[in-house]
Amino acid sequence: MAKKSKAIQLADIEKATAKTPVIGVFATSDPRIDDASRQRCRNIIKMTADKISGQVVMPDKTDVPVVYSTTLIDGEAQADIVAQQFRNAGVDILVCVPDTWAFPQLTAISLLQQFPADTPFNITCGNSGPKPGVVYAHALNGAISQYGRMVALNVGSWPDTGQKPVMTPGTATALIDWCYGAVTKVALKGRRVVAFGHDSMGMETALAHVIPTRKTFGLEITRLDMKLLADMLKKGAYSTKELKELRSWIDNMVGKRLELRNNVDSQRFDQSLAMYLIVRDIMKDLNALGGGFMSQLEWGSDPRGLPLPVADVMESLFNSTFDHNGPKAPMPYATECDMQGLLTMLPKTYLSGGNPPLFMDLRKVWEPWEIKALAKKAGIKNLPKKADWLAKGLVDGNNSGSASFDWAGKPGTSFKQLMCKVTMPLADEYYFPGGGNSVTFMTPAGIEGIASRIAYSSVTDKFSLFWDLATTVSVPVKLEKAMCNLTNWNWPHTFVMPKYATMAEYKQYAVANHFHMTWNLPVARLQHWMDMTGVQSMTPWQGRPAHIEGTDRPKPLVHLLNGC
Repeated sequence: MAKKSKAIQLADIEKATAKTPVIGVFATSDPRIDDASRQRCRNIIKMTADKISGQVVMPDKTDVPVVYSTTLIDGEAQADIVAQQFRNAGVDILVCVPDTWAFPQLTAISLLQQFPADTPFNITCGNSGPKPGVVYAHALNGAISQYGRMVALNVGSWPDTGQKPVMTPGTATALIDWCYGAVTKVALKGRRVVAFGHDSMGMETALAHVIPTRKTFGLEITRLDMKLLADMLKKGAYSTKELKELRSWIDNMVGKRLELRNNVDSQRFDQSLAMYLIVRDIMKDLNALGGGFMSQLEWGSDPRGLPLPVADVMESLFNSTFDHNGPKAPMPYATECDMQGLLTMLPKTYLSGGNPPLFMDLRKVWEPWEIKALAKKAGIKNLPKKADWLAKGLVDGNNSGSASFDWAGKPGTSFKQLMCKVTMPLADEYYFPGGGNSVTFMTPAGIEGIASRIAYSSVTDKFSLFWDLATTVSVPVKLEKAMCNLTNWNWPHTFVMPKYATMAEYKQYAVANHFHMTWNLPVARLQHWMDMTGVQSMTPWQGRPAHIEGTDRPKPLVHLLNGC
């Protein structure tokens, strides 16, 4: 009789660390194929893994691990071997690179069934004919799609012959874009964000849809009352030494552009900085990926209570790629505790490999005739006739909080140069009797990215993302001043020009009062992420083609089969 085993006590750990997604690369084959062709398959596996490795990074710029198995999956026995190898390595993203014919159910499907149903799965192949891996790829893609599972097919190109083929740059780019989508999906699953307060000012477009967020993204929303922050601020639950260092850094970087009338203003500003340290530490303790702060009305605007200083600088620091301690990963942070705004910025930060998000009010949509009318009223003549913004119009994006300091300059600008362009005027005392300081700057022209906004439907129980490619623009200085003074001059301004949407469409299909932009984000990455999470892509712009070759990812076969 076998000896009864005993339960094993696991070693204690002091602090949990989040698991980084791991990409596993493998190939299928046929035992009837000659040895040279099988060795070519193994070489393609390694070549593919090397192409991905170092090209996909987390927001803190650490590389996503890539592993590969040279055991060719000829059938169920080899599928079990590779599955065990991948489980031991912590693989949660699968890339299959077939170069020969194989049998779908006996090979990749037998592997796939040993992983969770939502494991991202990609088939990348060359369009090669000799032992046709592309035929297998089509058979496998069709088989998986017909049983309703998401799979991405990347029919690329590498040489038909030769023992060490190398995929084309276009094939590699398509694969890497998909990997970013997969990493983003996996990295967010099981993680959490922190919401301080509730939906600001009763804005339903900012509601924390807890259960749909959990089901769609695997994200938890930890909800904390703002009283906790007020209490910790009063108790001095932060390092006074670090507060002095942070204040000294701001004084050095901003100087006289930090508006303070007296010692009371200075103390209020220090409270705003202390808020950053307190919230940062709370989110670190909770292993949070991002957060939001309600502020209005109870925190800083309701005279029935004791209004406290605005948190604009805190929010800007979170969204920036640096602070007083040097470079850091941006932590998407939503002003007014706009959870749907956070759900827009968070995945785009991961999809872009850590580019800073910009949170804006959709403050004013300027149609061409409105720009010309304002210029005439301000006595501005000789507008640049060939300017795109004069023909198309632009959107003035500005908000009192969450403006990443990075957006004060172009990508690659040093943080010292960025902070030279930042001003911190006193907050509007009418709206914010608790005082404190705003953040303001003017974003330069020529930054390209994706402007978007996520929304939820209680009818379908689905999230949708309204998005368009966009570019920042600038206008003549006198006109710029007139436009900014028409809204809030003391808040950050980013003039955004969408690529395909008209200004009339932008006005009509704004699903909230906020929208968000991330620079240098390929469209295909965003689309792959939407495919994997079930977020619906919304581009209701008449000027945008249904599919743009070289920009859009190929639509998944499962969508076509399901009538999506």
